Amino acid sequence: MMHTDINQVSRTIIGAAIDVHRTLGPGLLESAYEQCLAHEFGLRHIPFERQKPLPVDYKGVRLDCGYRLDFLVAGIVVVEVKASEALLPIHQAQLLSYLKLGGWEARIAH
Repeated sequence: MMHTDINQVSRTIIGAAIDVHRTLGPGLLESAYEQCLAHEFGLRHIPFERQKPLPVDYKGVRLDCGYRLDFLVAGIVVVEVKASEALLPIHQAQLLSYLKLGGWEARIAH
């Protein structure tokens, strides 16, 4: 897989997530879906970092505030796993904050 093609990486991630959901179904904890998605990424040879620390830069000081990305895939796609009936505005705010902290906000497609 070409790691710089964000569209191909995204399609592959979506396919893996759909397979996990079809296999497990709804109703489990996020941790179960996350672990299975990591396994699925491995089966598909998708490079990823799991629970990647995301420091906060505050006034020139880098702080470890305990933030972690569920996945950073191919170094270009942030994946946050949610086991919820619906995505809430707070979920979107969390992801946008993570993108800002990681310096990826300039790449957000609106």
